[in-house]
Amino acid sequence: MPRLSFRRLGLLIAALLLVAGVSWQVIKVDGENPLPTEELTITTDKGTHRFSVEVAATDAQKAKGLMFRERMAPDQGMLFLFQAAGERYFWMKNTPLSLDIIFIDDTGRIISIAEGTTPFSEKMIPSGGPAKYVLELLAGTSRRLGIKPGDQVHSSSLK
Repeated sequence: MPRLSFRRLGLLIAALLLVAGVSWQVIKVDGENPLPTEELTITTDKGTHRFSVEVAATDAQKAKGLMFRERMAPDQGMLFLFQAAGERYFWMKNTPLSLDIIFIDDTGRIISIAEGTTPFSEKMIPSGGPAKYVLELLAGTSRRLGIKPGDQVHSSSLK
């Protein structure tokens, strides 16, 4: 009987769980630990909207972002943390999902939104002002929920 390496055994178990319909939320970024997740809320004129977001805090996590991600639930996203507010530039290189990119100042207020970004584009998307945080949600989420500049974002990472 052939011996299975730990890597092959892990892949086999993952494949069996996938076939069995079991899912889990573990995202690894180039050998790092899984990204932490937290609840984030956005308060709009239409009410408060809740999301489960992965938090990208390290340079490696921020560089990878949602690259290569092919699916994401409507109530999920990624929150990028920066040390200080500044002009931010994002792009969609290697990102197959169209996203709404929401730029947030150091008080948690939305300063701008790039709606429905173009997948795989290398065009720079500027924040249009000093942003300390950036939130990526599925394209159309901002319009569907009435999220706009001036709305307030809350999470444990926004300090």
